[in-house]
Amino acid sequence: MRRAELTVGAVLPELRVAPVSRTTLALFAGGSGDHNTVHIDIDAARRVGYHDVFAHGMLSMAYLGRMLTSWTTQDRIRSLRARFTAVTPVGASPVCTGIVTAINEHGGETTATITLEITLADGTTTVTGEAVVALN
Repeated sequence: MRRAELTVGAVLPELRVAPVSRTTLALFAGGSGDHNTVHIDIDAARRVGYHDVFAHGMLSMAYLGRMLTSWTTQDRIRSLRARFTAVTPVGASPVCTGIVTAINEHGGETTATITLEITLADGTTTVTGEAVVALN
């Protein structure tokens, strides 16, 4: 990827994720070591005021990483940060998007700053964030 191929305002290919299932949450808990019960036990989620279990925040981060690495290689990602703004309920189908908001030169390296977002079908934004990706 070179600077000439990318401009401010360019939209990355979106990532549409299959509906989050209880199996997805259980597998992510096992793989990540995050066995927080609000993500895998409906009774625990209800005890703290939720109707049902919901996705791990870091699962959403993994989806953003997957979107980026479907567009570029992992070694080009210089930073990835996010802010969780709402929960992702079981059954939701997250959509990850990215828009190039800046192209910069740093010590001979050209980077793109990408504004990231995950939304659900009802319009809820569950994650906002930013990535910096090397272009050369």
